[in-house]
Amino acid sequence: QWRSALLLSPGPLPAGGRQAPFSTTCVRCSKNRRLRQKRAISERKLTRYFVDHRRVHVVGGQGGAGGHSFHSEPRKVFGGPDGGNGGDGGHVILKADRQMKSLSSVLPFYQGFNGERGGRKNCYGANGAYVYVKVPVGTLVKEDGEVVADLTRHGEEYVAAYGGAGGKGNHFFLSNENRAPTLFTPGEPGQERVLHLELKTTAHAGLVGFPNAGKSSLLRAISNAKPAVAAYPFTTLNPHVGVVCYQDYEQVAVADIPGLIKGAHQNRGLGMAFLRHIERCRFLLYVVDLSASQPWIQLQDLKYELEQYKKGLSERPCVVIGNKIDLAESRLNLPLLREQIDERVIALSALTGDNLEELFLHLRELYDAYVKTEQSQGQSPVKW
Repeated sequence: QWRSALLLSPGPLPAGGRQAPFSTTCVRCSKNRRLRQKRAISERKLTRYFVDHRRVHVVGGQGGAGGHSFHSEPRKVFGGPDGGNGGDGGHVILKADRQMKSLSSVLPFYQGFNGERGGRKNCYGANGAYVYVKVPVGTLVKEDGEVVADLTRHGEEYVAAYGGAGGKGNHFFLSNENRAPTLFTPGEPGQERVLHLELKTTAHAGLVGFPNAGKSSLLRAISNAKPAVAAYPFTTLNPHVGVVCYQDYEQVAVADIPGLIKGAHQNRGLGMAFLRHIERCRFLLYVVDLSASQPWIQLQDLKYELEQYKKGLSERPCVVIGNKIDLAESRLNLPLLREQIDERVIALSALTGDNLEELFLHLRELYDAYVKTEQSQGQSPVKW
């Protein structure tokens, strides 16, 4: 009784004189409904979890054998053959899922389920169940060095290995010449392939710059992504994708590509292992360190590396971000940088948050231009 009185007590009247609604739970017994924050993973541990290459051996399920039986019931001695066909083997299907961020959960071997054997009374065997393998969006499927599939959309599927067809029962071979066939066929084996999966990060914008230019700090400032930040080069060892949200519920994905160095197209440093992640980006954000001497040389070297890796990659829509404007040297180099290059320069500080609003506005302009171009060509733009 005292507990029910505690739960249903109206409590003191509010200032307006109205009685407060009855409470359905006790304050002391109520659960904490706040969302738990995702546990932060260090860059060293994330390196073990992030996998962008995987060799997969896939085998389709074997078809079930055909049935071998003859119909038998009272007063019907010669009932004839009634063995049903076997079920088909299950396929192995690759399915793109935006929740997957790495190929680390993909196993090296998959096999579809086998079909069941055909039964009596012309009953067909059950088909084998399909095996679905979830892969990240942006996974490239190769066989013998040739691209056979490119999974760039959420929910897109590719049949990696077809299951074998089921065998024929002895009822299938019934004819006027052979009224009591005893022949039946076994199920066919499933397709067997060796595929190479390669992940290319799919994002709208890509942060490109040399080590210690402030790419990770900038991504932390404009999104909820938490890449590692430290005062030494090559802090970021894996691509990180952050989402910038706008008031009209549009979301722009920005990828933090690990730092490049001179000769990256020749596989120096992190090299070509992460240059391929820039291929998926629709527009580029060049991040240069304004505190360094002659920052325009950084932009020239970055464009050269991109052009040497893939022709036309450096000609995509872009903007130059001059980071570390809070330093005295950066204020002196900013007018010199604008004189040397033709691209638009946005000077900001990822550490203090100065002038981030200009970046948000121009980032949305680039995104809107990309959406308009895709729709004019009859294609659907990538949405997050």
